[in-house]
Amino acid sequence: MPSIFNPDDNQQMVARIQQLTPESKALWGKMSVDQMFVHCSKAIDVAFNTIPLKVNFIFKLLGRLLKNKVIVKGELSKNSPTAKEFVITDHTDFQEAQAALISRIQRFANEGPTCIQLHNHPFWGPLTIDEWDMLMWKHLNHHLEQFGV
Repeated sequence: MPSIFNPDDNQQMVARIQQLTPESKALWGKMSVDQMFVHCSKAIDVAFNTIPLKVNFIFKLLGRLLKNKVIVKGELSKNSPTAKEFVITDHTDFQEAQAALISRIQRFANEGPTCIQLHNHPFWGPLTIDEWDMLMWKHLNHHLEQFGV
């Protein structure tokens, strides 16, 4: 599997993001491309421990039960539910949102695993660096596929 920490894999992810335009349309779901950029940036911010994510007890239990099935062995499914902090309803400047996401993604390659500042994910539970790597890659890949790149 590709790695968000590997500079070549990371650059391929960035190149896919750069293929998107303000007119890019989702193949499924409700987000616009600028909203997707913000959504993905917020998910990365959880790894960097720069935004809090509140998860109730039931969802904490569910996440821990599904962790191996989804992160290690599976894929994210279309129209999966997401944390309320990741539901983006406002629109933002396309170029600013795109640049912000690219900057966050490049941080993984530039800093390596030390950029991960949260080791106990509020939903998934304790994550190793390899699990964070898989989660970040799969989440970004999922949303880029959503927009056809």
